[in-house]
Amino acid sequence: MFSNTYHKKRVLITGHTGFKGAWLTTWLLELGANVHGFANGIPTQPSLYEVLGLAGSIQHHEGDVRDFDLVKKTVEAIQPDFIFHLAAQSIVKKSYESPLDTLATTLLGHAHMLEAVRQLGQPCTMVMVTSDKCYENREQLHGYTEADSLGGDDPYAASKAAAEIVVQAWHRSFFAPQNCPVRLATARAGNVIGGGDWAEGRIVPDCIRAWSVGQPVHLRKPNATRPWQHVLEPLSGYLRLGQMLAEQPDLGGEAFNFGPKHSQNRTVLDLLETLSTQWPTGNSERFILEGNPSFREANLLQLNCNKAHALLGWKPILKFEEATMLTGEWYRHFYQKEAMLPLTLQQLDFFTKTAAKRGAPWAD
Repeated sequence: MFSNTYHKKRVLITGHTGFKGAWLTTWLLELGANVHGFANGIPTQPSLYEVLGLAGSIQHHEGDVRDFDLVKKTVEAIQPDFIFHLAAQSIVKKSYESPLDTLATTLLGHAHMLEAVRQLGQPCTMVMVTSDKCYENREQLHGYTEADSLGGDDPYAASKAAAEIVVQAWHRSFFAPQNCPVRLATARAGNVIGGGDWAEGRIVPDCIRAWSVGQPVHLRKPNATRPWQHVLEPLSGYLRLGQMLAEQPDLGGEAFNFGPKHSQNRTVLDLLETLSTQWPTGNSERFILEGNPSFREANLLQLNCNKAHALLGWKPILKFEEATMLTGEWYRHFYQKEAMLPLTLQQLDFFTKTAAKRGAPWAD
């Protein structure tokens, strides 16, 4: 897969102890990469990183992305061939509670990693992950393209838009020349589902926690529409982007959307009703509708991913029902106290084989 781009390469993942970071770590280990992780502790309990026992398979570096000296020291020690920067404050609700922490972690984290690589002066390919929330959301019916305006009506979205601007500034100021050894691009995705997410304030883990103890889940905005996708979908985009950046320098400085087909967008209630079919029965009242939340949330958000399809050959793989099936299956086995690494690798294998059958060039 990915033309063996990552085999025996030094790969640094920031935020590797988080949900997406742990899945990406698992996949890169399967690709034969020498994985290093940089994170400020374990963000949730339970933790996918701990459940899968990843600490024994990688080099873990403890630290805060807001500490530039430590970021620089870590990058100098690793001298990575690839960096996937995922570290950020990732919860919208928390951004209202701690707006300055959200801005510092996301914005300074991106700036510190860029500057550490600039000062290193060695060849490196960087995929800087932000979010689909970076767009100025007018709740339009057509999907946002990478050329649409950035913006943010809340601290979370503002931090993501600001991070995009910082990446562009470093690219144009320091990394744009053709002979520059650093290549970077940004990746925009959001609303991922999948096994192993236990973050508070996200609908699927909130739902699973409630159902696991026979309680209904409280829904703030049940009719809000989101581009739900399984976590492996954007991760395949990040890995494909890293591969293509290494092969094609002219992609440097670009931004890419990674999301599902518009026909697969669903409301929050649609998602949970489908997910509930994967969960053991026993609670007749699954949902409680709370009405308006105490903070602003968009009703509609969708992405146009034509650019990723045209320039990277990337496309979404799973149907909505397949994504929810994998998600429900993972949590069901976890609460049955089964070993989770074999199932996680089995789901990764299912995804990659399905991608090959459906014509994804990275899976060839």
